[in-house]
Amino acid sequence: MELTSAAFWAALGSIILANIILSGDNAVVIALAARSLPPHQQTRAIAWGSAAAIVMRVLLTLIAVEMLKWPYLRIIGGLLLLYIGVSLLNDSDDDDSDDHKVAGSMFAAIRTILIADLVMSLDNVLAVAAAAKGDTVLLVIGLAVSIPLIIFGSTLLIKVMDRFPIIITLGAALLGYLAGEMIFTDRALIARLGEIPHTVVMTAGFVGAAFVVALGLWLRRRASAVDAEA
Repeated sequence: MELTSAAFWAALGSIILANIILSGDNAVVIALAARSLPPHQQTRAIAWGSAAAIVMRVLLTLIAVEMLKWPYLRIIGGLLLLYIGVSLLNDSDDDDSDDHKVAGSMFAAIRTILIADLVMSLDNVLAVAAAAKGDTVLLVIGLAVSIPLIIFGSTLLIKVMDRFPIIITLGAALLGYLAGEMIFTDRALIARLGEIPHTVVMTAGFVGAAFVVALGLWLRRRASAVDAEA
């Protein structure tokens, strides 16, 4: 596809728009993961995490169609998201202890960003790949242009989270919801139970959200109680 053609720019615009719309949940994870870092490390973690996630998404796009056919992939991904949601909520306490700083290191934040983006991008990349129409160069350019937009969204979310801590809980709940939906749309589960109604999938999402919030808050309260007794 020629760079000067209208079709190229139309496809590029579609990729950028699709990536912005589909990356809202990714921006939430990036913000949650980087929030526990010192301010001077937050920007670097967001930048490196977002850039690495975009590179990984390009590679994932090339094999996503086949990967989505694998049974149990969504179940494993959903369980990972549940774990990440609980961990991020549990780590959101404003404790300045050395242990907390170690747990919130930049490399740990980047690792969390990459794992979560890998899990949540399985469906997203299909829409982006469709917009690219098989043009790998177009795909790379479109995703690369999206990096600063994701970085801006994540940075803005961190500032909002500092003012409104309830957003941290809502972000963790979002991960739980996505996890519940992902588990109940796995090919192995559908093959065993048949097509699962959308209402059941939505209910699974709400159960996942409630589970993450309840367990994350309980673990945080327990850790605070242990610290108070020490």
